Order: sequence, then structure tokens, then C-alpha cells
Amino acid sequence: MSASPQSLDAWLEKQEVVKDTITAFPLAALAATLDRTEAGDVVPPMWHWLYFLPVSPLAEKGPDGHPKRGGFLPPVPLPRRMWAGGRLTFHEPLKVGERAVRTSTIANIEDKTGRSGRLVFVTVQHTVEVGGELKIEEEHDIVYRDAPHPDAPPPKAAPAPEGETWRRTIQTAPVLLFRYSALTFNSHRIHYDYPYVTGVEGYPDLVVHGPLIATLLVDLVRRELPDATLQSFAFKALRPTFANHPFTVCGKPCDDGKTIDLWAKDHEGYLTMRATAAIA
Repeated sequence: MSASPQSLDAWLEKQEVVKDTITAFPLAALAATLDRTEAGDVVPPMWHWLYFLPVSPLAEKGPDGHPKRGGFLPPVPLPRRMWAGGRLTFHEPLKVGERAVRTSTIANIEDKTGRSGRLVFVTVQHTVEVGGELKIEEEHDIVYRDAPHPDAPPPKAAPAPEGETWRRTIQTAPVLLFRYSALTFNSHRIHYDYPYVTGVEGYPDLVVHGPLIATLLVDLVRRELPDATLQSFAFKALRPTFANHPFTVCGKPCDDGKTIDLWAKDHEGYLTMRATAAIA
């Protein structure tokens, strides 16, 4: 499959509308997965990713387990794709029983060349509404990359910051990845298929989901500041995190009392994700 930057631009402004009913079971299942006890009917921030799931026939899967490209997302001709980051604004929480509507728009497509080869960044804008009332705004960044070259040097890693106020270590047993994949109907093979992720995509082990790490960073804030209200959250994935090694989520409140600096680091102390939260 080949696609020029000009042909990819034909996907700009393409829209998709998905409706879903906010049900209780996914919340209970993710709470159990994250060792939390959730009460009430309010969807915690970041847990809206349990809804509006892409349900595609198995016959339409691509070689990486995702649906074949060229539907809503553009047919980027690069084999590896990752959730690169995002920016979210939370206006009002979703509640169990509500009928919600998510409108998604392809907002930007950027074709670049980096040290590892060609990179294509796709930004998708989402709005989530209930009865015409805006609940969540989100920008979702996806990066597509070339296959790894066997002689390519490993990407440069940066050490994580020090001086965190909060920290929590997460054990990345494959069952955690399996549960999160199941809850988000994510069939991307890098999260569960060891022969594929090591032999085809060239990673040393199963890859921990970027949105799971982002959710755990917000979860750290919720554990430390249970009465705070999350207003916005922005994150950027910097380096893959791999299964069968623990990683740590860290946080440090800023002097303004409203902003929290957040990051994740792997078992070697390298920075894997950077984030900022704003609370009220």
C-alpha cells in the first residue's frame, strides 16, 4: 500500500459520529483492573475511553490487528502505529445511563522524516456530548512509523526528572495488558502477541498501552487529591514501556496550586511519558 502526502490530505476534515450508552460494567471492570473501588454512577476522567469503541468485523483486520486502514483513519503506508499523545478538557463528567455522542474529525496530517525514517502524525479531534451539552473535548495524536532497520541505533533515551512529590510503581504483568486491551476492544498485536511484537515490529517485549499509562497518571492525581476536579490533561509519549518490568508514575504539584507536573519512567529510570494536569 502506498499513499502520497497529497492523497492523505483527502482525509482532512473527514468525520465520524459514534453513539454509545454509558453502562456500569466497564467502570467496574477497569476499577478491578486498577485495584480501585469505585462508587456511584460518574465516569472518572480518562475512563471515557471505555466507550465509543471501534467494533469492526474480524475479516477486516489489518496485519497489526487493527482494522484495515482507509476507513475513517487515512491509509498511511507505514507498518507501525502508536498513540503519541493527547490533550483533553473535561467540562462535565459522563454518568451511567446517559446516551452520549462522540463526533470525531481528522484535524491534521503531518508528514515528516526523522532519524528513524518517515513519520506521519495524524491528529483527531473528538467532542463528546449528551443531549447537545458538551462534556469532553479531546485531541488525539497518532504516529505512524517505518519498520525498524536491523542496523539502526536504538533511540536516545532521556533520564526521568527527580524530586517527585508522589510516586506509584505499577507491575506490568501481561494480564494487565490483556485486561486493558479487552476493555477497550484494542486488538493491536503489540500488546499481546509476543512473536509478532518481537519478530515483526522489533520491540523487546509486549508494549504497554500509552492510554493506560496516561490513565494511571491521572489515577495518581485522583489518589493523592481525591477532592480535586480535573479540568484538563495533556500528555506526550516519549518512549515505549514494556511488559514484565515495573514502571513508575510520578507527580509534583506546581506552586500555583492548580497545575501538576506528571511523568512516567521505566525500570531503568528513563522518561517514557510527560504530562500536565490542571485541577480546580
